[in-house]
Amino acid sequence: MNKLTKEAILWIFILLPILYLWMLWDQLPQTVPTHFNINGEADDWSDKSMLLYIPGLMGIVIYLLMLIIPGIDPKKKLDQMGDKFFMLRLIIGVFICGISLYILHATKTGAMSGPNIIMILIGGFFTVFGNYMQTVRPNYFVGIRTPWTLENEEVWKATHRLGGKVWMAGGILIILMALMIHEPATMAIWTGVVLIALVLVPIVYSYTEFKKVRA
Repeated sequence: MNKLTKEAILWIFILLPILYLWMLWDQLPQTVPTHFNINGEADDWSDKSMLLYIPGLMGIVIYLLMLIIPGIDPKKKLDQMGDKFFMLRLIIGVFICGISLYILHATKTGAMSGPNIIMILIGGFFTVFGNYMQTVRPNYFVGIRTPWTLENEEVWKATHRLGGKVWMAGGILIILMALMIHEPATMAIWTGVVLIALVLVPIVYSYTEFKKVRA
């Protein structure tokens, strides 16, 4: 797959929310809900022009940021990742597209018909990204960048192997909870617990692995 084709694929996911917003534009009132509470009910409103920025242009901002990052990578590690860096951009692009489309739909209807859909999208992102993360090479921008993983390549590899599996398991768990738990407050609490574990487990593991290497 050549570079032009790859960029075209990314732009499909960037433009889908913008196209959807364009189709909805004349159906939307001048003032639309732009924030929803934990129960999926609208609790803040803004002029519909705000949708041009959030989520209308969110994908474009992320796309441009991911273009810039390899150029400021001091050791050019991201360039060496080749297709793996494109896969990262694609994963993020699909996730942003999904979130944006759902937010626009909720704005149209005036409420989130299923607040847990956001959690399913988040769980799916962690599942896919966890699988991807196991292949990430040492760099300064992507992955579990603790002082210990950046100091030692073996610690980096071991941490990302474990961390990737933990994130996949955590993502699947979030999806299952979203399907089974219908009380928003309970879902939010348990999702928070899982996310904290996804952060802490790789950090602690990277430290213990580094101590073993230095022993």
